[in-house]
Amino acid sequence: MTEKNDFLSQLKTKTPILADGAMGTMLHEGGVDFARCFDELNLIQPELVQEIHSAYLDAGAQLVMTNTFGANRFRLAEHGLQDQVEEINKAGVEIARKAALESGRRVFVAADVGPLGVRLAPFGRVQPEQARAAYEEQIRRLAAGKPDLIIIETMTDLYEVREAIQAAKAVSDLPIVASMTFTRDDRTLLGDTPIKVAKKIHQAGADVIGINCSSGPAQLLRILKQMREVVPDALFSVMPNAGWPEQAGGRIMYPAGPDYFGQYANAFRQAGAAIIGGCCGTTPEHIRSMRIALDHPTQATNGQNGQIRVIERTEEVVGADKGSQLAEKFKAGKFVISVEMDPPRGLSTHKLLAGADLLQEAGADVINVADSPMARMRMSPWAVCDLIQREVGVDTTLHFPTRGRNLLRVQGDLLAAHALGVRNIFVVMGDPTAIGDYPEAMDNYDLAPTGLIKLIKQGFNAGIDHSGSEIGQPTSFHVGAALNFDPVDEAREIQLLRRKLDSGTDFFLTQPVYDPATAKRFLEHYSDSNGDLGKPVLVGILPIYGSRHASFLHNEVPGIAIPEALRKRIEDAGDSGPQEGVKIAVEIIEQVRPWAQGVYLMPQFSRYDLSAEIIEALK
Repeated sequence: MTEKNDFLSQLKTKTPILADGAMGTMLHEGGVDFARCFDELNLIQPELVQEIHSAYLDAGAQLVMTNTFGANRFRLAEHGLQDQVEEINKAGVEIARKAALESGRRVFVAADVGPLGVRLAPFGRVQPEQARAAYEEQIRRLAAGKPDLIIIETMTDLYEVREAIQAAKAVSDLPIVASMTFTRDDRTLLGDTPIKVAKKIHQAGADVIGINCSSGPAQLLRILKQMREVVPDALFSVMPNAGWPEQAGGRIMYPAGPDYFGQYANAFRQAGAAIIGGCCGTTPEHIRSMRIALDHPTQATNGQNGQIRVIERTEEVVGADKGSQLAEKFKAGKFVISVEMDPPRGLSTHKLLAGADLLQEAGADVINVADSPMARMRMSPWAVCDLIQREVGVDTTLHFPTRGRNLLRVQGDLLAAHALGVRNIFVVMGDPTAIGDYPEAMDNYDLAPTGLIKLIKQGFNAGIDHSGSEIGQPTSFHVGAALNFDPVDEAREIQLLRRKLDSGTDFFLTQPVYDPATAKRFLEHYSDSNGDLGKPVLVGILPIYGSRHASFLHNEVPGIAIPEALRKRIEDAGDSGPQEGVKIAVEIIEQVRPWAQGVYLMPQFSRYDLSAEIIEALK
């Protein structure tokens, strides 16, 4: 084992350390199925793992990474191996160390640590302290084998990489490489830029800032240059995929061959990379090509230009469902769980999709996408609904305000929504522009909500537009409307409710409810004079986050009244206010379950993890 300062001193020289390439690619080419736990091979096929390490060392690598990428408690649990964290990680270091010794050269052994495979709050249900404990468990076992450094790689979440770095510092004094991966738009999966990533990893105390996986060498070179501009004195590691994988005939193909990697090796060095290697799709030939390029910058490499690496496709494409899944669930008598999400204020949709994915995994039946809430500029909800349905595979409900739209735009927008596969429409008036970012914006409208509901249900769903002209195939929209259980004028609210029903409303979403008894009394008053409502009602549930939040909702938001007993519970909970809010929400839902057809959750402050807790409690 080398000393920490020895390794870091080597990194500060002008000659970068050449790392190995993909372990998973080589294991698969060696006959291991993707469904297998690659980390378990340290115990059952150690000779195969060592052969791969040796192949990279023979190609000229100076650093090998242990076969422990997924050897944490969460990922191993997927294979029933969570109790073998110690054995798998210990064996991983031993195998790599043995290959290094047999090479007869000075070789650094990097203990490889990958992401936990679960999302952290607020976009997941794993709390930061749980993540840190899992990382401490794995890294402690790795450090016991005396590697030369810890490499935390292929990370997508800055919160998670921070916990991993702190865990590594808590259980060892080994140098730390912390490496993030980026999507095609040069952002992480949660939307963070290279500049932000470099700053945060540097501030967290990593010895080396890394970039790996992602697209190919060209993208990582571009990102490396951006990072060095903001932390010029830092050390950097670059390990790209063999190009951007593309689907062809049900398979994934990596197009970048060894020659191409050889050409970029010196570009990485000139851009300031202290460690250079490869990730998915790379092989010993890629590393050999880079070795030659680094040793002889003026000589051509001997790789096979344009070689294609083929890997079996592991993910499935989610098909688009053209019918309203929400309508089918109502018909089947299911207690439906709907959750509201706001569109992003900029171009990045990474965090929104991560939140939607979490909610879908927890059991949400439909995602409601708001349209410019509080009259603030946001991305078009049509685009967001389309993204969520395609990328996450969960049904959506599009909020459709009539305010700010003339009759032509209303109808064009409806056709666009239907073409994108949106089938659920929630018709509302919309927030006045005077309260938002653009008070001077046009605030007129040609249709009130009841008029728009009638246009959709009696016009578009019959195949005709407002003028009576045919639109071709009829639409199949499932239309919702708003309902207030605690109105100032109950008689007027009941009259408006009848008009919405006459227009063809299919279901209702209500204002947040904190007193189920009051809500039930309103329905009883309606039925006394009008008969049973006869339409599904999704009761609004807005989880209280803390005492100040409760006070704001009760005193400043029209239509919301929180009973004093609930406000006192939240106040008494102190810092545990969010958790108490979850308990209150679950209690309210259980009270409305006998007479409601579902609930409409409204997460506050993007705390989708709290909504996931509520959903799980209901399941």
